Amino acid sequence: MTVNDIIKLMPSALDAAATLNMKNSIQFDISQPMYLLIDHGKCTAHEGVVDAPDVALTMADDDLKALLKGELNGAMAFMSGKLKLKGDMMLAQRIPSLFDASKIS
Repeated sequence: MTVNDIIKLMPSALDAAATLNMKNSIQFDISQPMYLLIDHGKCTAHEGVVDAPDVALTMADDDLKALLKGELNGAMAFMSGKLKLKGDMMLAQRIPSLFDASKIS
C-alpha cells in the first residue's frame, strides 16, 4: 500500500465528532501530492495541490506513511528534519487525534 492509498483511506478513518466545528485543508507535499478537505465532520481526499492550505506537510513518502500509521512520532520527525510544516502548526499537531490510525494501516 502506497502513502497515496493511505491518504485515500483517511476519510473513512475520520473522527467525525472531533471535526464537527472544523473547516480545514491539509496538504501533503509528497512525490504525488494530495490533500484532505475537512468540513464539519466530513472529509474528502483529493489528488494534487489545494490553493492556500491551512497546513502543508512536506515529507518523503515512506516517512509520511509511517507517520500516518502511527509508527513515526510527528514531533520527532519535525525535530529531526524529516517533516517540514507550513501554516497552522496547531492543526498539524491535531492530525493524529482526528483519524483512527488502525483503520488506515
